[in-house]
Amino acid sequence: MYLPPHFREIDTDEIETVIEAAPLACIVAQTSDGLIANHIPVLSAPGDILVGHVALANDMHRLIAQGQEVLAIFRGEDAYISPNYYPTKPEHHRHVPTWNYQVVHIYGNITFQHDERDKRAAVGLLTRNHERRLNGKDAWRMADAPADYMKDMLGSIVAFKVAVTKVVAKSKLSQNREKRDYAGAISGLKASGETALAERMENKRSKAV
Repeated sequence: MYLPPHFREIDTDEIETVIEAAPLACIVAQTSDGLIANHIPVLSAPGDILVGHVALANDMHRLIAQGQEVLAIFRGEDAYISPNYYPTKPEHHRHVPTWNYQVVHIYGNITFQHDERDKRAAVGLLTRNHERRLNGKDAWRMADAPADYMKDMLGSIVAFKVAVTKVVAKSKLSQNREKRDYAGAISGLKASGETALAERMENKRSKAV
């Protein structure tokens, strides 16, 4: 990933925010069939580990060797930035369009688990996190499903863990612009309906103050 110093993200809280807000990772690996990419929801677990699961029918767990390095890409908010957003544009017209975004690349070694205990743990972690966030006290639990049905469902998946070895993150949020153009980009994004990215930029600016 091209990473100019002023766009390098080193704030661990900011990185975790991107991952939590966009848990559908694109997991990329080199295999005997060439490069493969799968889009899979994962969560961070204690010990610098990513946890997830794939369908048993997905060849990913057959094509990728145990312990092989993979790349998990988490893509945060993104949007087009028009030169018209910048208040300095009428003064010199030295602006061109660009794109603002946040992305996190996590490298690590993947291992697959086929035993029911690990599969239950992976599914439990994922559903507990997302269900509590979505449904609160009415969160769905694995115990809500009939035991035989749950056993069949677990039999159709493979759990995995990625032991993280490196994290590279980028926040391209107009940090290279002067303050009034930075504020203009935020206003332009809000006016065009890209409020989520505008809020990320506002949060980034408040941390820098």
